[in-house]
Amino acid sequence: MTRARQDRVLALLVREHDWMTAAALADALGVTPRSIRSYVTALNARAAGAIESGPQGYRAGSEAPAALQETSDAATPRDRLHAIVRALLDVPEGIDVFETADRLFVSSATIEADLSRIRGLLSGTELTLERSASRARLTGAEMGTRRLLSRLVHDEMDAGSFDLVALRRTLGEGSVAPRAFGPFKTALVAGLTDLGYFVNEYGIADVITHIGIAADRVAAGRPLEEGVGVATPAQRAVAQLLERLIGEHMDVVLGAGDLLHLATLVLTRVVAPGAAAEARAPLDPEVEQVVREVVAEAAAEFLVEIAAPDFVQRLGLHVQNLRARAREQAWSRNPLTKSLKATYPMIFEVAVYIASRLHERLDIPLLDDEIAYIAMHVGGQLERSRRADQLLSATIVCPGYYELHELLRSSIDRSLGQAIEVVEVTTRVDPDWASIDTDLVLTTIDPPIAGDRFVHIQPFLTPADVERVQAVAGRIRRGKRLARLRAELERYFDPAAFLRGLPADGDEESVIRRLGGMLVARGAIDEDYLDRAVERERLSSTAFTDALAVPHALGMTASRTAIAIGIADQPRPWGSGRVQVVAFAAFSEGDREAFQTVFEQFVEVFSEWESVQRIVRRGTDFSAFLDELVAVIDG
Repeated sequence: MTRARQDRVLALLVREHDWMTAAALADALGVTPRSIRSYVTALNARAAGAIESGPQGYRAGSEAPAALQETSDAATPRDRLHAIVRALLDVPEGIDVFETADRLFVSSATIEADLSRIRGLLSGTELTLERSASRARLTGAEMGTRRLLSRLVHDEMDAGSFDLVALRRTLGEGSVAPRAFGPFKTALVAGLTDLGYFVNEYGIADVITHIGIAADRVAAGRPLEEGVGVATPAQRAVAQLLERLIGEHMDVVLGAGDLLHLATLVLTRVVAPGAAAEARAPLDPEVEQVVREVVAEAAAEFLVEIAAPDFVQRLGLHVQNLRARAREQAWSRNPLTKSLKATYPMIFEVAVYIASRLHERLDIPLLDDEIAYIAMHVGGQLERSRRADQLLSATIVCPGYYELHELLRSSIDRSLGQAIEVVEVTTRVDPDWASIDTDLVLTTIDPPIAGDRFVHIQPFLTPADVERVQAVAGRIRRGKRLARLRAELERYFDPAAFLRGLPADGDEESVIRRLGGMLVARGAIDEDYLDRAVERERLSSTAFTDALAVPHALGMTASRTAIAIGIADQPRPWGSGRVQVVAFAAFSEGDREAFQTVFEQFVEVFSEWESVQRIVRRGTDFSAFLDELVAVIDG
């Protein structure tokens, strides 16, 4: 257990790319800061320079990525589990528990525990682990074996970013998978581009995982049988490309069954919005109709501008590919899932809503990584339709001298036009400063009054000026958002819906029902809303940051908007992470517009670890909690 926690500390620091305090790491792992210090010492003893220490805490050192890869080369429980799986796959008659225990230098009880974990990994693979006395063996179709191997590779990738080292570790050192990720990927992307496809770079790693597994299994004499279906022209073209590249990079000849399977997987991970018609599958009319209706519902529910024909087309192609992946049980991993959920909770919530409706209408399974891909589509559309009123207004003060003020305005529009909108230019040397009411005042002369919105710039805009304006604009924009949040939150909190001392045990549903019960008692929601909040949590964890969960129901059907707060003395499990604050949120129809403000900005406040600890440490009762929350918002 200690070794596994050391590896997790290393993985967290590599992922964070920044300093983390011992307390923050301790909260993430559910241990004490003293334990973190001992883990860091042990990690640096294993690999000098793996972790750097300083006044701000710890961060990944130059040797951290290499040390992270080496964690799987040691005799970790996961490494042992994967070794057992490889043995089960390589020996059709199975393995002997006692012989395996002797070979791996562990007890037979440990092997029995590993076999129980392997049974858990078999869910959805159509493989079965059979026992006969001391022997254990896997039975099932070859496709199930591929799914199991893919699952193990993904398990390896959980500790760090994808690379073929993880694939080769899972398949064994005798694997025929390519030793260099770059050349094979480059050749594959180039070939698909030549065929008229745009490649999803986030999904390409999964494609190569399946290709590597297929090549390895074929080399071991375990190919897929040829199907009875007829390949489409697109499948045949991709299959020919794969046959050539796999032959060049892996020196393996795949049969028709494997090539068709891999071509299908590739085609479910590429889209070609501008390609020739023959280079892409047409959008299924049923999928297009369902997506159009679901998008319209989401646009009305969240008041977002996403119901555009081109968005429906792009999302429809994605959903069509998702249906094909679901049939193959070949899911796409998304390395941005956690950051999307934490940084854009509102967009992720819209994606959850769309995914839940697609599940109801098309029976598509819901996975967080797949929901994250929908969130990327939603975010892209919202970025395209971003309204001008999201820009900050600005006044330029530049005393007149020939066309100097015109040149300055042109430079500002060119460099800062996506962040600010210049609404006035004054060329007086003595303007009425007090009457200027824009968000920003960009001035080439010193103003007689002070204020955060005044930014001194040069008559000829410099890169330093641009950076300074952007920094001030960011602070003002955040201040405006949080000011709206403060006003809304003070309306929605209720002293009778505050709980200090959430239990450390119990599942998410028990906490949701306990906090939601307070709002039921206050008449804000009914039991149906509470049940739907539990259903929403099952769709995708509402732990949007490493400290905060915001359980809620899909649909704004509360009698009145209210938020119940629960604080745990120590971080408690929630989904795949740990949180210390749980905010049960219930929104009414009348507060639909406020939902975006409260939801997204409330999560933003709790995304900063220092702010969370201040609120948790000092918020011993409702009054103190509200005071500290407001103090953090006011900054």
